[in-house]
Amino acid sequence: MSGLPASGRLAWWGTAWLQGRIGPDAFLDGVLGDDAAHVVGGPDGASPLLLELADARNRGATGVAAVFPVPGDPAGLRGPRELNAAAIDAGEAALLLGAATALVPTQVGRAVEWTVVPAERRPPLDLGEADRALRSGLLDAANLLADLDVASWQPEVADELHDLRAAVPLPAPEGVPARAVELAGRAQHLLAVAQLALADDGGAVSSGEAAARRAAIEPLERAARHALGAACSPDGWPPAR
Repeated sequence: MSGLPASGRLAWWGTAWLQGRIGPDAFLDGVLGDDAAHVVGGPDGASPLLLELADARNRGATGVAAVFPVPGDPAGLRGPRELNAAAIDAGEAALLLGAATALVPTQVGRAVEWTVVPAERRPPLDLGEADRALRSGLLDAANLLADLDVASWQPEVADELHDLRAAVPLPAPEGVPARAVELAGRAQHLLAVAQLALADDGGAVSSGEAAARRAAIEPLERAARHALGAACSPDGWPPAR
């Protein structure tokens, strides 16, 4: 997880473009990442992503927020059902704040195709609350896994969990608060660690031990996903000074 998912990149660079902080070229460079192209699918064929964002601005969009839901945890979504199902299937979506629509990405080779779906308004996420929840979840997971002797199971997981400052370095456009960039980097790092820990049962000697390890890691994975969503949700960022 070397960079933000597609919806996170669209949230940061799309918001910066909607706010007039960057031009079209910077927007496209930031959103593309390692992808070859980003387009919006429709009944009349594909259209440029920037054109969809411009249309959303005309309909009242003031920013773009990313969500990262999984089955059983809609993580920042309020519906309708069509959006929730599509976003959970994709693992992410970008909400066009103020325009009552969302974009859900699908990877097609080296390109990303976005699908437009209706979106209900949701309450703003709290960046500080998400940060505190992630720190608390990290400490809880580290303590529980220490009791379970994770160091002899997957030593790399134990090492990464004990480095509270570790974060994936992320580029960000003007206007994204430093606190959001830092939180997104830590969330990305911990999501990668959680996925490594959940990939297999390592040296677990019993099904009960494996279940205990999953029970310690899954709340951290949830907190990291929520933190990443909050870091990519400008409606919850602190006011610019």
